[in-house]
Amino acid sequence: MKYIPTIGIECHVQLSTKTKLFSEVDNDARGKEPNSCVSPVDYALPGMLPRLNGEAIRLAILAGRAMNCEINAQSRFDRKHYFYPDSPKGYQITQFYHPIIGAGFVELPSGTKIRIEHAHLEGDAGKLTHFDTYSLVDLNRVDTPLIEIVSMPDIHSAKDAHDYCKELWRLMCYAGVTYGDLYNGNMRFDINTSVAPEGSDKLGTRTEVKNLNSFRSVERAVEYEIERQTKVLEAGEEVVQETRGWNDATGKTTGQRSKEEAKDYRYMPEPDIPPINLSAEFIEAEAAKLPMMPADYRAKFSSVLPNDILEILLDYPELMQKTNEIDEKYVKTIANLFTSVLLAEEKSAEYLNDLPSAKDLNELAEMNTQKELSSTATKEVFLRLFDPQMKERGAKTIAKELGLIQENDLGALEAIVDTVLAKPETKKAQDDFRAGEEKVIGFLVGQVMKESRGKANPSAVQEILRKRLS
Repeated sequence: MKYIPTIGIECHVQLSTKTKLFSEVDNDARGKEPNSCVSPVDYALPGMLPRLNGEAIRLAILAGRAMNCEINAQSRFDRKHYFYPDSPKGYQITQFYHPIIGAGFVELPSGTKIRIEHAHLEGDAGKLTHFDTYSLVDLNRVDTPLIEIVSMPDIHSAKDAHDYCKELWRLMCYAGVTYGDLYNGNMRFDINTSVAPEGSDKLGTRTEVKNLNSFRSVERAVEYEIERQTKVLEAGEEVVQETRGWNDATGKTTGQRSKEEAKDYRYMPEPDIPPINLSAEFIEAEAAKLPMMPADYRAKFSSVLPNDILEILLDYPELMQKTNEIDEKYVKTIANLFTSVLLAEEKSAEYLNDLPSAKDLNELAEMNTQKELSSTATKEVFLRLFDPQMKERGAKTIAKELGLIQENDLGALEAIVDTVLAKPETKKAQDDFRAGEEKVIGFLVGQVMKESRGKANPSAVQEILRKRLS
């Protein structure tokens, strides 16, 4: 029997606000001392009331529009009750009944559309660190503002699960609603997977794998769950609905706890935060601030750049935005330098924060197009544009100072070629070429390059040599 997998994905996106969702405390606690970014509100001390962060509302609007979603003019918060050791309140403030972001869709690079059911605002829990005989709690992360994006069960392969998570990450980064640091948990993916016999009108029993923070882990976890659940069904057994954890080292999921239903959380309206009422004018004004998105860049550059180069650039918003500033006739040259040279550098992450100006990059591409710089020299000047001690001089000045400008004057090149051909040591190569040995042209070009101290244009040199030897 053939089994069809169905995957739905919940994604938690940490918003890039300066302060937390319900208190005036630093939201970016990376590398800071545990329990140093907290307030009485975060500790849930008696009498402490939450105050909603308005910036989180604005970022939620941008996130929703990035996913082609409706923005609900009226939304409100609810309490989701459960006991977590790292959640002092004993409940989570979230949006269950009336979320701020409604239905929409995310279009994958392949053209497949994954529907979004909704996305809601909520505060995060803290963080536990476990040791052999005890655990420590860090509340710095308590009430970090999140939006939880809930997809419809439209995904039917591990690859599409990977591509959906990656495209969602791109959308959130381009919209500027998150820092997008997967390693530090700025985005986390919960994967719901089920399999059912082909032709069945019901979905299978699902399992949820929580807190994945890489696209590759998402793909591997889905692959594993599809295979595991298929084997369970083929053995005549039933899949248990549960929450499972992913072990990246073993490539396996393991059971953690039974999966809660909505009724288990005892949702109730949040009494301390009034409903949110947004005017249509406010929603449209904020949505208008959405910058160019991946789909916009694809539409603009798909006829200029190969698809593989374009998709690499889309993983780096800084590079894509800089490419958009380049003269169209030079886009391909600069895009190749970004993908094949810059991203291969050990300091590429550092360089992304301080890219050369569009003027310098255009000038560099112009010199390459006009054969003033060889491909090797172009790469060298390109990297010098990231050197703090040289970048201010500009591409042309750097090329001149390094002696990399190629000689293109036809008369000067012909004189150099004639000098080389007059040398006795090139006589045999000349005779061999006339006898039909094409490969010796490389030796003769090399001799001219040596004579010109590397400044001759190799293409022009080869053309002159062929005329002289014909």
